Amino acid sequence: MTTYPSIDSELLRTFVAIADEGGYTKAGEVVNRTQSAVSMQMKRLEEDVVRRPLFVKDGRTVSFTAEGQVLLGYARRILKLHSEVFNTLREPHMVGTVKIGTPDDYVMRFLPGILQRFAQAYPLVQVEVHCESSSQLLQRQDLDLSIVTREPGKEIGQILRQERFVWAVGAGFCPHEQTPMPLAMFNTDCFCRQWATNALEASGREYRVAYTSASLSAIMAVVSAGLAVTAQLQSLITSDLEVLGESHGLPQLPSASIVLLRNPNNPSPITECLADHIAEGFKL
Repeated sequence: MTTYPSIDSELLRTFVAIADEGGYTKAGEVVNRTQSAVSMQMKRLEEDVVRRPLFVKDGRTVSFTAEGQVLLGYARRILKLHSEVFNTLREPHMVGTVKIGTPDDYVMRFLPGILQRFAQAYPLVQVEVHCESSSQLLQRQDLDLSIVTREPGKEIGQILRQERFVWAVGAGFCPHEQTPMPLAMFNTDCFCRQWATNALEASGREYRVAYTSASLSAIMAVVSAGLAVTAQLQSLITSDLEVLGESHGLPQLPSASIVLLRNPNNPSPITECLADHIAEGFKL
């Protein structure tokens, strides 16, 4: 019978952790080993397994030889296959499709990390993402999970996070000093737009809705260019924007809740696992 050489997956896991964390100490925290144990593992990997130097000695900086870079690519692929094998055999029910709905607001800010971690854990699950406004998502019956924005006191489902709406402009621009003040907001079925305009009217501030879109990226592009002011949840404000407040003559805005809704007619282990990943992702 033909025999094949093998590599201990724990050695590869530590090797990848060193690459991801930038050093032995932090890698040890990830794999739950001491720095000396990590060093011994890498010595074994170099001397007994691949028989090639994998690291370039450069003070405290960890860098890889050409052979180390090659092994890193293989190590990631091997560990990914290990994960797929165990998830498929141990949890064969974790195969299928899950449909989630979310406003465009949260797609770029939260979903990439959530879906990446979920795909690593359950690679055989297909995820369908439907982007619509909260009011539209509340009317749908075909989604397994929906992420919606709700007014305080009207929360239903699982509260993911609560935060305040804030005014924002492109850094270095002053559209808030114009009269009437130009706004860039979501389309008319968005209650946060109603909050913003109601607050301005109550404070006697003149405004005009200059730009509307169903896309957050389109709104942010307009605001970043200095063409208008917007009102969005604070977690959605990017580094190229400046938050405005009462010192700029703008009224304070209320808080809102981001809520996760489950479809009671279609419960499944897949849905619950993704719901757990979503809840964890919105804490970050």
